[in-house]
Amino acid sequence: MHLKRTCRYVMITGTLLIWTVKFILRPVIGTSGFTSFFLGILPNLLGSFLIPFAAFWFFKGRNHFVAKIFRIGELQELRSVCWMGFGLVVINEFLQLYPLFGRTFDVNDLLFSFIGTIASYMVFARLIVSANGEVLKKLPV
Repeated sequence: MHLKRTCRYVMITGTLLIWTVKFILRPVIGTSGFTSFFLGILPNLLGSFLIPFAAFWFFKGRNHFVAKIFRIGELQELRSVCWMGFGLVVINEFLQLYPLFGRTFDVNDLLFSFIGTIASYMVFARLIVSANGEVLKKLPV
């Protein structure tokens, strides 16, 4: 139960941070320089980082079909959830190539989404290992 509460706090904090960047900081800062670049990639980085935390928080203790797909109890399931989440991010980014969606395709978004997914795997794997009371010398990637 401690891990689910941690996931809830991480999700709420991360979501508030993403909203702060998108709706407050970006409009105020503008579109020039490194700060603008950083604020442009930060929502993708954080959003991808939050994927396993969201899956664990939303689906832990539930037994419907989607919860069985996104169940995280061991490292192999975590790896699957991270890959599926990154796959959805890639699909979303490529859908932005079509003007119907009104947004722009950006390779940096894909790159930093991948970095966020890898970071989330590393952090969440440590959380799973510590929650299960196991000792893990090296995380398999």
